[in-house]
Amino acid sequence: MKFRSIILVAGLAGASATGALAEAHGGKVKVGMITTLSGGGAGLGIDVRDGFMLAAKGNENIELVIEDDQRKPEIAVQLADKMIQSENVDVMTGIIWSNLAMAVVPAATAQGKFYLSPNAGPSQLAGKGCSPLYFNVSWQNDAFNEAAGSWANDNGINKVFLMAPNYPAGQDMIAGFKRTYKGEVTDEIYTKLGQTDYAAEISQMRASAADTVYFFLPGGMGISFMKQYAGSGVDKAAMGPAFSFDQGILGAIGEAALGVKNTSHWSKDLDNEANKKFVADFQAEFGRLPSLYAAQGYDTALLLMSAAAKADVKDTEAFRAALNEADFASVRGDFKFAPNQHPIQDIYMREVVKEGDVVTNKVIGVAAADHSDVYGADCKM
Repeated sequence: MKFRSIILVAGLAGASATGALAEAHGGKVKVGMITTLSGGGAGLGIDVRDGFMLAAKGNENIELVIEDDQRKPEIAVQLADKMIQSENVDVMTGIIWSNLAMAVVPAATAQGKFYLSPNAGPSQLAGKGCSPLYFNVSWQNDAFNEAAGSWANDNGINKVFLMAPNYPAGQDMIAGFKRTYKGEVTDEIYTKLGQTDYAAEISQMRASAADTVYFFLPGGMGISFMKQYAGSGVDKAAMGPAFSFDQGILGAIGEAALGVKNTSHWSKDLDNEANKKFVADFQAEFGRLPSLYAAQGYDTALLLMSAAAKADVKDTEAFRAALNEADFASVRGDFKFAPNQHPIQDIYMREVVKEGDVVTNKVIGVAAADHSDVYGADCKM
């Protein structure tokens, strides 16, 4: 694997076989990764990067150029233009935030570049704004929340307080929960993206008639809120999608998150061989437990390499067909694409537990089996 902007050590066993197949098809691929590596939310981008690198390590047919978008749409657009026009990348990936994805993905695909999303899944790109060159390898934003709404119906949650940041992903997350939830929504509030002080919102929660607070606050936002919430004395249960309770966040929150339920398509304890290998290799390489972001970066690289082993990226139709086959062993288990090139996959309910000295997640059941998004009906390709 060739790259710039970072240092990578020797390759993993098995990568050379994939590389040999790609070489036989003329399948060298230049990848432009724009992700968040500094400021708020940097941990998410770092994990996507590290997961991708772990899977692709040792593959000399993958050239990776990495840039930091600083979580700023204008920076992401400038970097995308540079990668497309100056670097002449074949495939783009890496973006964490939906507002950045909406600024970059349509322009990239309009210029004939494949985009593989390792995280952001805005509804606009799953429906009317879909593209033959755009593949989402993570989820559509509503998915975890639709599963959570169904689980809440079945588990006696009657009144909820909803909260999310006011940007495309936050709006999609809340819309997804409300789509399936049959109980009462007592309050629905939207915070500033990047907000760190939640005193006013917690005061509203204390006064609310809700029995459960359901929130989506990824990265540092979730850390700030959960610490403040745990110390506030509010006695309502907390619940949300995995982004607010993922491994990196739990490391910062600690025991304050114990008992919280959260939905995810992945967990470190999923019982399949690909996942066991990924978790062990990631811990050995980076000295920490992987997050769902790392898992998504890893699967994105596996998907890319599986396609490069079958087709030349310069042959657009053949490469797209190879991507659509999703012929790789996902860490999530069964994985395939719906017609809008978004995942069909199981979504699990997890609970935050303590294993030894580590606060982490444990799967307690399936919240939605073979889930696919509702926007695909509007996708015409």
